[in-house]
Amino acid sequence: MLYTVYILKDRFNRIYIGQTQHIDKRVKEHTLGKTKSLHGRGPFSLIYTENFSSHVEAVNRERDLKSGQGRAWLKSTILKRMDSATLKH
Repeated sequence: MLYTVYILKDRFNRIYIGQTQHIDKRVKEHTLGKTKSLHGRGPFSLIYTENFSSHVEAVNRERDLKSGQGRAWLKSTILKRMDSATLKH
């Protein structure tokens, strides 16, 4: 079974990083306000995913993305791409 590390962007342009085995179900739970950590912050945009073959790999990647270096990488790659795509449209 695949494990997915995902990044959501909320209506306040804040990001949330998580991991799950059921990405569609998990995003729906966030959108419906069924998770305490994100209640009231929706709607959400799924902006990035990475798939892994083991839970350990996914947890390690999630932890990495939540670190200072991981957040710096997000800002310099994923979020920068999104900003430039927004500016073009």
